[in-house]
Amino acid sequence: MTFLYVLALHIIFVVTWFAGLFYIVRLFIYHTEAGEMEEPSKSILQTQYKIMQKRLWYGIAWPSMILTIGFGGWMVVLNHSYLQEAYFILKLCFVGGLVLYHLQCHIIFRQLQNNVVKHSSFKLRIWNEVATVFLVAIVFLIVLKSNTGFVYGILGLVIFSGTMLMAIQLYKRSREKK
Repeated sequence: MTFLYVLALHIIFVVTWFAGLFYIVRLFIYHTEAGEMEEPSKSILQTQYKIMQKRLWYGIAWPSMILTIGFGGWMVVLNHSYLQEAYFILKLCFVGGLVLYHLQCHIIFRQLQNNVVKHSSFKLRIWNEVATVFLVAIVFLIVLKSNTGFVYGILGLVIFSGTMLMAIQLYKRSREKK
């Protein structure tokens, strides 16, 4: 029974972690685009985005990542057999990539908090979709529990990623026309 409670908490914090990652990059985009506005709008918006980013990042994203990893580790302690499954090891690799993504978001967060804008809103829109790619890969691995299914999942992921990139390009073009 303990395992099911830990699993439920793990899933809850996975959801809040992804929510934080998805929203923080949206705030990065808005913050960057506010830099192209005239004063006083630019200062007002960027100040507000900094506050929103700080609350989201330290109040939701970081705690959710830590609790996701903590409850996930607890699940492995309760069921060592996971570590003998190839799909699970691959899932852990994707989780490691997601942690690196989180740390890169932290670097961008710190830059924006210090008024350093190094990325265009277009680049940040693409960056925002990276978390989606991790989400899709991890969910397929956990649900299918097989490397064979993973091959199909990766194929779908490639198609999905290509579709997202085309959608971002189309969106960029439609914004430029306005």
